[in-house]
Amino acid sequence: MKVALSAADEFVAPYISEMLGDSLVAIPDEALEDSNALDALLTPCSALIHINSRPVDTSVARDDRGAIAIMREKARPILDAVDRHGSLHTIIIGTLRVHPQWEPGEDYYGLDSTLAPRDVAAEGQLWIEENAIERAETERPVSVIRASNVQGVPLSGPPGNGILHRWAFESQMGWINVPGDGSQVKDMVHVQDLVRVVDSVLRDPPPTRESFAVGSGKAIPMSDLSQLFAERTGCEIELNQSDREEVWGVVDAWFLEERCGFRPSISLEEMIEEAFDAANH
Repeated sequence: MKVALSAADEFVAPYISEMLGDSLVAIPDEALEDSNALDALLTPCSALIHINSRPVDTSVARDDRGAIAIMREKARPILDAVDRHGSLHTIIIGTLRVHPQWEPGEDYYGLDSTLAPRDVAAEGQLWIEENAIERAETERPVSVIRASNVQGVPLSGPPGNGILHRWAFESQMGWINVPGDGSQVKDMVHVQDLVRVVDSVLRDPPPTRESFAVGSGKAIPMSDLSQLFAERTGCEIELNQSDREEVWGVVDAWFLEERCGFRPSISLEEMIEEAFDAANH
């Protein structure tokens, strides 16, 4: 089974590439401008994974109005090529920034959750997801996977990705900047566990279409999480920092286990240890 990978980033995509091994068919950005070249690359493939979290041009900020145009421009050739392909399972990996801000006590991340983009790039993400879902057919199923607070170290090495890594670095300077007032909760998942879910979905496509969130199914208040760092390093806790870039809430772990047989293999404690190890290198 050959699997195409498009819009590759520097964090999640290398782990997916490593998981796919010889099955990987990389789709370079320049192929998007040549439909014949794109069709040739997709011909041997039974699935396509599209990274859909931000503009391919990383110099464009998430809040730049040009971000949505760039994301549409890069995704449209992929969506059209899938339509031309006889049979292809499309997996779109994005973030939970398409959900509205979560409030404690509310239902969240269930199958009926409302979608509301948090910034311009999230608008682009949702446009791509909705267009792919609308085109889904039995021969061309679509899986939309939205990841919650992915942590880990890029295969190319530190610095790491996610708030745990940011705090491990900040704590060396004597403080950590805590977004929000400390009452909000986060559900964090390691990049290797996210890739395990992708692998499971590759092996078991949906009948036609599906969309779901990936997380650990466990949430920790930011006040408790920051206290762990303070106890370990003696750092000061600076509350009420901007939370515009943050995703709050907890993922429906029951659905993940039913759909993918998934339970996280890397705990929060292990993710914290990894973050400190990376910060010290």
